[in-house]
Amino acid sequence: MASHPFEPYIPRLRRYALALLHNRARADDLVQDTLERALRKFSLFRRDTDLRAWLFTVMHNVYVNDVRASARRHTEIADTIEAAVTTADDATTLRDIMGALERLAPEQREVVLLVGLEQLSYEETARVLAVPRGTVMSRLARGRERLRALMSGEASPYMRRIK
Repeated sequence: MASHPFEPYIPRLRRYALALLHNRARADDLVQDTLERALRKFSLFRRDTDLRAWLFTVMHNVYVNDVRASARRHTEIADTIEAAVTTADDATTLRDIMGALERLAPEQREVVLLVGLEQLSYEETARVLAVPRGTVMSRLARGRERLRALMSGEASPYMRRIK
C-alpha cells in the first residue's frame, strides 16, 4: 500500500503545532485541521514547489484563523519534548528554553521555530508566513537576540513599536 505524500511531514507538522500551542490535544487538532484543509485544497498545490513549505503555509493559515477566532491565550508548556530528556540538567535547560520561547513575541517565535527547529530556509519561511524575506531575517535576528538575553538572565525589556 502506497503512503500519502503528506505522511512524511506529519511528525514535523505536529512538532511545530506543539511548539506553537503548548498543548497536545490542541496541537493534534491543528494538525488534523491542517491535513483536512490541505486535502481539500490540494488542487491548488503547484507541483513545482516544495510540499513541506506548502503544508506549513496551510498550517500557519489555519493557526492564524484559530487565533483570530479565539481570544484565549495558550499557556501550557509542551511536554512531548521533555520525554526525551535524560538528566536533571537537560530538563532544567529545556524548561528554560521553553520558557524563553514562550516570552518571545509570537512573530519572532514563529520564525525561530520554523528556521531553527524545522530548518526551513528564509525563503520557505517567508512563503509560509506570507511576509518578505527581509522581515523573516529581522524577526529571526531579534528573536535570537531576545532568546540569548533571556537565557543569560539579562533583563531585556520588550521593545515598543513606534508607528
